[in-house]
Amino acid sequence: MSYTKSVVLFFTLLLTTMVSWAENSTSVPGFTIHHNAIPSASLEPAIARQYGIQRSKYRGMLNVSVIKSVEGTTGRSSEAVILAKANNIRGQLISIPMRKIIEGDAIYYIGEFRIADQETLNFEIQVQPKGETRYYSAKLSQDFYID
Repeated sequence: MSYTKSVVLFFTLLLTTMVSWAENSTSVPGFTIHHNAIPSASLEPAIARQYGIQRSKYRGMLNVSVIKSVEGTTGRSSEAVILAKANNIRGQLISIPMRKIIEGDAIYYIGEFRIADQETLNFEIQVQPKGETRYYSAKLSQDFYID
């Protein structure tokens, strides 16, 4: 399978599995930060295997991409330093190591973490786009349910 087809397939399958999961974005000067969190069990097995993601109903995946604004276009992917953490309702802090995936022109960052049934996680994502001197903050809250 060609490189471009692989990227398109990954995003198509990822988006298909996220129909019931919110995709969020945060606009900051010159960039849009796209961020979402899903249970890793909702990924197709082949996709999870290809990207080294552990599928489990007790694991979640955070996906972050940074799009640089380019006038007259939908923008272009930008490399960034991504720092992510989450808190649950009991105040427990979960540090989420992020790893970069580059496929053609697409750049995104994924991180995995443990989840529990009926758990709400409040994510705080710090993003420093390449070439920028400051970090921008994005927040996301996601409820997780285990069948």
